Amino acid sequence: MQFHLFLPQMRLSLDRMVEIARAAEWAGFTGMVGMDHLVPPLAEDQPMWEAMVANTWIAAHTARIRLGSLVLCDAMRNPAVLAREAVTLDHASGGRFELGIGWGSYQPEFDTFGLTPERGRDRVVRLRETLTILKGLWNGEPFSFEGQYFRIDNATFAPAPLTGIPILIGGGGPKTMELVREFADWWNLDVRYLDSYEGEAFEELKSRAGSARVSVQEMVAFVPGGADRQAIAEVAQRRFGHSRPAVGTGAELAEHFARRTAQGIERTYVWFTDFGNPDTLAAFGEEVIAPLVRA
Repeated sequence: MQFHLFLPQMRLSLDRMVEIARAAEWAGFTGMVGMDHLVPPLAEDQPMWEAMVANTWIAAHTARIRLGSLVLCDAMRNPAVLAREAVTLDHASGGRFELGIGWGSYQPEFDTFGLTPERGRDRVVRLRETLTILKGLWNGEPFSFEGQYFRIDNATFAPAPLTGIPILIGGGGPKTMELVREFADWWNLDVRYLDSYEGEAFEELKSRAGSARVSVQEMVAFVPGGADRQAIAEVAQRRFGHSRPAVGTGAELAEHFARRTAQGIERTYVWFTDFGNPDTLAAFGEEVIAPLVRA
C-alpha cells in the first residue's frame, strides 16, 4: 500500500503547503496531491491556488515526494498546453509528477465560468481526445490528430517525458472505464463506491480497468494516543460526515488499510480531517505506514 496525502490548496499559504509536504515526505508518504478547481466546491468564498503552479512550487522545495492533482479538469486546459506543462513539471521535479485527469463533474463551476462542453457525455469525448493528444505528443514523433474538439497538424514535441508520466483517471461509469482501460496507469475509485461493491461485483468492475493499478481516496480522522476519540469523531462528522471518515488509532487504521490491501487497493489518497497537521502526519507514518511497510 502506498500512501499519498490529499491536501486541497485552499485556506493555506504556499509556505504552509511546503511545510506540510516536507512533513509528509519524512513521515513516509510517497506522494501528495491537491484538487483542481477555479473556486473551491461548496466553499466558493475561500481563497485557493492554481493546481499546476502549486505543484511546481512544492516540487521545488521537496526531494522525494511525488506530486499531482486528484484530478485536473480537462475542460480547463488545451491538451497541447497541458502536455507542455506536464513535461516541464516532470523534468523540473526529476520525474516526480503524475497526471491525474478527469472530465469534470462539478456542474456549478461549468455554469459560473462558462466551461464547455456543457453535457457530461460530450466531456468524455473531449477527455478521450485530450488523452490521445497527450500520448501522441509525448511520443516524440511527428503527430497529427483530427477530432471533434481539437486538431493537431504534424506537430513535433520536445523534450519527451523523462521516463513516462503516469496517468490517473478516476470514476466508475462505463465510458470512464473505457478510458481507464485504454490510457490509465492508475484507476482511482471513490471509497464510497468501493464499499458498495463486494466480492465478485468489485472484481468484475476492477477487471474493466485493464492493467491500471487501483487507488482510492479516503477521509481519515486519526486518534493519537491519549486523545479524546469522541471529540475527534464529532469534528470529523461535522466537517466531512458525507464522506464517512475512517476514525481510529494508529493500530486500528493499520488494520483498516491492511484490509484495503487485501481488496486489491495499491494506493490510498488520505485526506485528514485536521488538514494534514504535521504532528498527525508524523504519528500516522510511525503507527500506520511503517508497520504496513514492514509487513
